[in-house]
Amino acid sequence: MVRDQANSSFLRIPKATFRAHIAEGLRSAILKGEILPGSHVTEQSLAEQFGVSRGPLREAMRQLIDEGLLVTVPYTGTHVVDLSVDDVREIYSMRVNLEIFAFELVWDKRDHSFRQELLSRHTELTRCIDSGDDIASIDAELRLHGFVYEASDHKILQRMWESIRGRLQLYWAAHHRAHGIRGPRRDGHDSYVENALAPSLDAMRSEIRAHMARGGQQTEDFLLSMNADSPDLKSVTR
Repeated sequence: MVRDQANSSFLRIPKATFRAHIAEGLRSAILKGEILPGSHVTEQSLAEQFGVSRGPLREAMRQLIDEGLLVTVPYTGTHVVDLSVDDVREIYSMRVNLEIFAFELVWDKRDHSFRQELLSRHTELTRCIDSGDDIASIDAELRLHGFVYEASDHKILQRMWESIRGRLQLYWAAHHRAHGIRGPRRDGHDSYVENALAPSLDAMRSEIRAHMARGGQQTEDFLLSMNADSPDLKSVTR
């Protein structure tokens, strides 16, 4: 990013949204691969790149740490999270149990508003895929899956979902970028939504297991192929 261009755009942003705008720009740079997984980042280098002061940038970095896109390790500093097969396996095994639990909590509480919101988010996901906007499609997919956590009204469960959401964004963005994909398959969530609104909780449990198995395997295969192409990417197999 050119500093003068970044600076002029940030100057037009009201102070109330300044930090959020910086976080959005930094998040976008990470998801687009402009800042690669595993890259070491510093306040000084990012402040120069984005043409902003270090105060609001520091706050934006904290936000991305909370989202799981950045991680701070004692004595080594802050870096973009690595692409790790082990992490993918752990995250997807967690997702199965978390999402099944979330649906168990809301199953008997599903009403007209639940149905309408789920369908609305599915429609938005389809619209983003049709528009060819990969980053928006990833966000829409996460919003679709995130709805049941919101509806559960279970605060700890919601925090656990938020803690893995950022890594899923990073994995999917890298996967899509490498393969020229613009979002998930257009019909990839039809069965998920259909079962989420159907009578059988057992069928929904089975759908979640199958849905997560497909997604986890695709992501894992991608990372393994990266490792085969670039043996020096030690983070992939760590």
